[in-house]
Amino acid sequence: MDDRFPRAVIDTEELNSPHMKALRAISTPDDMPFGITKIGHVVLRVRDVQKSAEFYTKVLGFRVSDVYPESMMPGNMVFLRLNSDHHGVALVGGSDRDADSSEMHHMAFKVDTLDEVFRARNHLNKMGVNIEFEGRRRAGCQVAVEFHDPDGHFLEIYWGLDQLGPHDKARPPEEWTPVASLEDAIDHAPPGQDMTLKDPNLRR
Repeated sequence: MDDRFPRAVIDTEELNSPHMKALRAISTPDDMPFGITKIGHVVLRVRDVQKSAEFYTKVLGFRVSDVYPESMMPGNMVFLRLNSDHHGVALVGGSDRDADSSEMHHMAFKVDTLDEVFRARNHLNKMGVNIEFEGRRRAGCQVAVEFHDPDGHFLEIYWGLDQLGPHDKARPPEEWTPVASLEDAIDHAPPGQDMTLKDPNLRR
């Protein structure tokens, strides 16, 4: 399904190398004068604002909040919301190339239930969107489907990301349980992750 899935190999030896330990040991000062609470929004450059806005509304369920004409933003701009915030994603037209993940690797959208990940898979299939990966990767243990938008931006719909307090440690690699299907994600759950579907018929 995904020729990149060998990335799911868990390299325990390298994870315990001095370089990885040094990265893991980077800490946040306790006396920060402000606290960022969430990623507010992402603005994407796209070739065709109309085509991309159709994708984000019809395929992903975003709603249009505002638009800018060419006179206000070269290429036009569309502001899209996914909750009560005015916008979570905005699109700016006029790009002369497809995205290649050279700057932003991917963007992920959370849903509230495991059933919705399964429904998202079915909806994406119905809309003709190629799913490049489904299942559970590694760190964070979220269950997800991954795909591209019309410009090649790599996107993810997920549920079940591990939650951590300010001083909590993440679960150890031996609990990551990477798998390459949603069904396997249910059958091989990491400790503490409730993989009960409310609608068992969503399984294939």
